Formats: sequence, C-alpha cells, structure tokens
Amino acid sequence: MRTSIQNPKEPSISHQARDVHPYYGLLHELEGLLDEIMKVEHLSAKTQLLINPLHLASAINLIHYLGLRRRDMRSLQERLAVVGLSSLGRMESHVFTNLTAIIDLLRCALGKQSADEIIPTSTPTGATLLENNTSNLLGKPPSRRRVRIMVTLPGEVADDYSLIKDMLVHGMDCARINCAHDNPEIWARMIEQINLARSETGRHCRILMDLGGPKLRTGEIALRPAVLKWQPQRGVYGKVTAPARIWLYPEGDDSSCPPLADAYLPVNEDWLTLATSRDIIEFTDARGASRTLKLIEPIGGGFWAESSQTTYITPGMELRLLRLSSSGHTRRAGRTGNVGTLPPTPESIRLHHGDNLIVTREPLPGMPAQFDTNGNLLRAASIACSLPEVFRAVQPGERILIDDGRIGGIIRSASKKEIVVEITQARKGGEKLLANKGINLPDSRLVLEGLTAQDIEHLEFVVQNADMVGLSFVRNSADIELLQKHLKRLNAEKLGIVLKIETRAAFENLPELLFTLLRSSTVGVMIARGDLAVECGYERMAELQEEILWLAEAAHLPVIWATQVLEGLSKNGKPSRAEITDAAMGVRAECVMLNKGAHIIEAIQTLDDILHRMQSHQKKKSALLRRLHW
Repeated sequence: MRTSIQNPKEPSISHQARDVHPYYGLLHELEGLLDEIMKVEHLSAKTQLLINPLHLASAINLIHYLGLRRRDMRSLQERLAVVGLSSLGRMESHVFTNLTAIIDLLRCALGKQSADEIIPTSTPTGATLLENNTSNLLGKPPSRRRVRIMVTLPGEVADDYSLIKDMLVHGMDCARINCAHDNPEIWARMIEQINLARSETGRHCRILMDLGGPKLRTGEIALRPAVLKWQPQRGVYGKVTAPARIWLYPEGDDSSCPPLADAYLPVNEDWLTLATSRDIIEFTDARGASRTLKLIEPIGGGFWAESSQTTYITPGMELRLLRLSSSGHTRRAGRTGNVGTLPPTPESIRLHHGDNLIVTREPLPGMPAQFDTNGNLLRAASIACSLPEVFRAVQPGERILIDDGRIGGIIRSASKKEIVVEITQARKGGEKLLANKGINLPDSRLVLEGLTAQDIEHLEFVVQNADMVGLSFVRNSADIELLQKHLKRLNAEKLGIVLKIETRAAFENLPELLFTLLRSSTVGVMIARGDLAVECGYERMAELQEEILWLAEAAHLPVIWATQVLEGLSKNGKPSRAEITDAAMGVRAECVMLNKGAHIIEAIQTLDDILHRMQSHQKKKSALLRRLHW
C-alpha cells in the first residue's frame, strides 16, 4: 500500500483541492507523455534490430527524444518551472530517466507514491555513454580541458616536422587530412610527421581523413595567351615610390625563385650568364613601348632587377643587354636574349546582377561572355560542372549558389546538355567566377552516389593509416550504408566514422542518418557549417546547429564544431569579436576544428585558452553556476 510523505507542519491536500491543484494536471500530462514515447519505442522495434549493441541504449534514447519533440513543449515547460521542477530543457541525453524522475516527485508530493518505492537507475547515464563514445572516437581528453581541438593540416606539413610538432605541443588533439587535396604520397609523409611528433612529445593525436565526396564544383576556365605584367608602386599623384622587383632566372629552373618578387621572368640560361650588376636590359614591350630593366644583384643562377615602368611581357620577346661604361655611356654587351615560356593565365569571367551564365554538362573550358563589334551579346558566359548527374535533377526556378554563395542565381532553363542561370546575387562591381569552386543546389533533389570512384580508391589508404574517416556531402542513409559496406569489405568495420552534416538533405534526414550511423561501433557527427549555411541560409545557421547538437546528444554522439572557427586569427593574425564568441560556444561540442592558416599556432593557443576557461561555465546546454567574482 502506497503512503504519502508529508511534512507534519504542512496541511494535507484535501479531496476538494485535488481537482484544482496544479500538480495533478502536470502529473497527468507527464504520464501521458511517458506513455506516448513508450509507444514510439515499440513502433521502432525494426530500427532497433539493426543498431550496434554498443549503441542500443543510445538509439532508444534518441527514439524517446524524437517522440517527445513531436509536440510543442513550451507551455508545459513554463508550468513545470513555476512549481520549481525540471522543465525538461536539458534532458537530451536521458529522456526516460528525466521524465520518470519528475513523475516520481509529483506522485510523492501528491501522496500517490512513497519515496521508498523510487529505485535509482543502475544503467550508465547518458553523459557517461557520450563521454565513452567521445573517447573511443577522438581519444582521451587533454589534462586541462574537456573539448578536443582538431586542426586541418596544410599540404606543406608533409615536409615541415617542426610545424606538426608545434601544433601538438600547443594543443592539437586530432589532425584532419582533406582527401580532396594533395595525394597519397603527400598524405603518407604527413602521417609520418605526425607519428614522429607523437613519439617525441608523448602526446596523443587521432587522425581524421575526409573523403572528398560527390562535391559539385565549377570546371576549368579557358586559358588566354600568356602575358606577364608588372608595375611599380605609385603615390596618390602617380609618382613612383618604389620600383617593381623582378627576378630573372634560367628558363626551366624555377626552383631558385625567391619569394616576394613582383614578377618572375624566365630567359635564356646561357644569355643570363653574360649579365653583370652594371647592366641594363632594353626591350620593346607587348604594347610597343620602350622599356628598360636595371640589373641589381646576381644570386645563384638568377638575377634581381628593378623597373620603374608598367610593363607587359610576352614569350619570345627580344632582350638587349646594355653595359654602362665608366664614362657613363652604354654599349651592347653580347648577343640578344629572349623571354622564355610564360605560364598561360585563365580568362577572366565576371558576372553581374542580371547576367546569364550557361552551365555545361560537357567539360568545356569556361569562357567569358562573347560580344560582337557593336557590343551585342553573342553568347553568355559559360562554365562546366564537375558532376554531370545534376542535369537530370535540376528544375527551372531552383536556386544555384557558387563559391560559398558569393554568386547566386535562379535556374531559368535546364536540358540534358546545359543549364541557363540568371545571376541574382553579386556585388555592385560584379563577381569573378573561378575554377574549382563549390556549387550548391539547395532546392534540387539530387541523386548522387555517396562515394565517388576516387573516394573508394582513397579508402584503401584511409583504412590503413587513419583512426577516422569523414563522409562528405551525405544526403541519405544509403550514403552511410555504402561506406559501411566498403569498410566491411576492407575488414575495417571498427574504423571511426564521422558523419558530416553539410547539405540541406542531410539536415532534413538527420534522424534517419543517425540511426544508420549507430549501426557502426565508433561514430560521431561534424557540423560542417560552411556548405550547410550556404544551402540552408546564413540566417538559419544558429538554429540548425542547435538542433543538430540536440539530436547528437540524444544519440550520445560526439560532435565536431567546424568551419571558420577563429578564421581571422588563423589566416590574418587578428580575430574578430564575433569569432571569439563563436569559438566560446564551441564548448558545447566535444571537439572544435580549426582550418589551416599562417597563424595556426596562435589560433590553437587561443582556442585552448578559450575552451579551458569556458568549461567551468558551460557543459553542453547547461550553464554551470561557478562562483562569481563579486
């Protein structure tokens, strides 16, 4: 028989008051919620059968959470908070436990249940499961902070051991190698440097290798005749304030080219050996203007020269060497030289609001708009697309975004061979269209293989050398299943999988994706905020990343907070106030990722300090009430 526990000083609740006491209404509603989520769990029995046994409790908690969030909880939250009970606002990792705890408290307060009847749970808590899953994927946390730091490695670290070592010493816990860049030979050297640094420093460092995935990109742009241009620095009135510094070098030997030259000029090797620092080079440039170069200093097989005139150079141009005599007169010094082969430069394609752009299925070089002699448009600018499969899916009226949304447009017509786009988003002076830039089609229902042929080839290397593989541009659960199938074929089912959420389709299918992901043993989620913001709109990014964090925590999955964290600091050495705040919010994830940059060590140090400070104030969604200073 249940007995009520009442304070002797407090009056008991009369039968008359029971009908109006707020606890009764709350208890009835919460018990209804509990019944509802248990029904959802029962209906999800088939989903549970496919889950890895290690994650079954996590999958069930995610089922409970999704069942709970089918309804608007705000009114119930307010009424729970008024009476001093948990408002369910932080129950992502332990839905059933949280809900039953409130129900038990209400039953005790109403005399429906004895406190002795409440049996504490003996199963691992959601927080414990999340912590274990995080360590399994990302390694143990460093001593001074809970959140790990991941760094995207630039290709040059393959031959720069000191940079890798500095990254580890200053706080890098995970290294990311992007398989969309470089090649297996360079990746192997990068991993060799990581292993050496790990051994020497004694620090742990997991390796994530991101597969390139089916990313849409712009094709190559047609090359125009090679022209080399240089110009001196001029003041506000056009007076030369500093000459242009030109490096002359033997054609075919550009290995000696030093940095910081304004231009690099290849010439005949044997002709250059005749030059001295007292000489002047005389020539007629591509515009028919007489020009001179003053030779300054020989270094190795090359020569520094200076020019105070704007100059245009083309291959094969004749160069005459003049020598200054002690009397101040110049004379010819040897035979005529020639400009060597110059690298061709891409055509310039600039798009303005209202222009048309033709996207071609065939990999034709991109071309600027063509006009007749009267200025009438003959053909709009064109560019190829890296994945011809999109031509079967796009429809007129859908949006297309290029280069992280810098260029935006609406598809006006689409055929099997080309798409005609009207540019609706570009700055006043126009935007330059470049090769190999991302294309997003947020409104289109694309049917693409989750792994490209190149991804499958790269996977052979990844399973031998990495701790985790990143699955890029996921759209549906079949993409994850395909990766899991190939990992099984390669006997690498224990390799960690990081699901990158960077498409609108991935966000819309997120619950299904997470259940499929939980079929594998070691898994996590990356919020790839760059492409996701482009596809879903920057104004929605804050909302989307919150929802991804909630669902991942409900599934006890570690989250990597990625894209443009401390970007200004990493690249330019100076952070904005906004990006410092953004980095601080990353404490709600299990890992924060930095992109490569010239000031990456400073960025790692700053992020390490921010995360260390913030962890005493915030854990996931919960604000921690650390003692204040006043």
